[in-house]
Amino acid sequence: MLKEHLLTEVNNNVLIVTLNRPESLNAFSPDMISNLTKTITDVKHKPHIRAVVIKGAGRSFTAGGDVKSMGQASAGQLYDHVGKMNDCILAMDSSEVPIIAAVHGFAAGAGFNLALACDLIVASDDSQFAMSFSQVGLISDGGGSYFLPKLVGPHLAKQLFFSAEPISAERLYQLGVINYLFPLNQLEEETLKLADNLANGPTKAFGMMKKLISHSFTATLDEMLEQERITQTLMASTEDHLEGVAAFKEKRKPDFTGN
Repeated sequence: MLKEHLLTEVNNNVLIVTLNRPESLNAFSPDMISNLTKTITDVKHKPHIRAVVIKGAGRSFTAGGDVKSMGQASAGQLYDHVGKMNDCILAMDSSEVPIIAAVHGFAAGAGFNLALACDLIVASDDSQFAMSFSQVGLISDGGGSYFLPKLVGPHLAKQLFFSAEPISAERLYQLGVINYLFPLNQLEEETLKLADNLANGPTKAFGMMKKLISHSFTATLDEMLEQERITQTLMASTEDHLEGVAAFKEKRKPDFTGN
């Protein structure tokens, strides 16, 4: 029986997803990507899941595409494969719950892009990231050419794509790409602490924040103001808003339920 390439477990209201091909630094396999897409998509039917953590087994987060299998696929097969990766990235973008990447070791190529597609990145302070596509004569897939220039600007993005050189977690933290940096022996504990805090937050508000921030890259100021106006009107009727107001008045911590 083949070992499962994707493992899941639930800790309180947090879904922990583990990329599980440690012998190949968690390089993507077709079933890993399709199962990750299904897992993220299914969260919408599981209201008890209010945050997701994606991490890697073994020595690294993920090396991205499996170089050993490259050059063997036909053009049609490659087109379909990248399409499945696209489905995964879009599922993450449309998910209404916060998704956290917990990165240790290496995040390379499409693995770097998988982390960028998450809402927050937590990394060990000795981890390395690389847009390694040019080493094998490819361009970025998995959304890298969308995410990275918006985060670091076009010149640095081109440098990272052209050179394929690793960039340290510390540098990315300074650039604002990584949200939190911890020693490796604290990474899991601190990531789960962050995930628990988010899972106890106003889930519907988080989901709307995600949508508004994504929309802001292509919208005008007028459009964003109107979207905020409409969304705020909707949010004012949620149970979490009423609970937040009551908690503020009563000088206590709010007990959000995600409704």
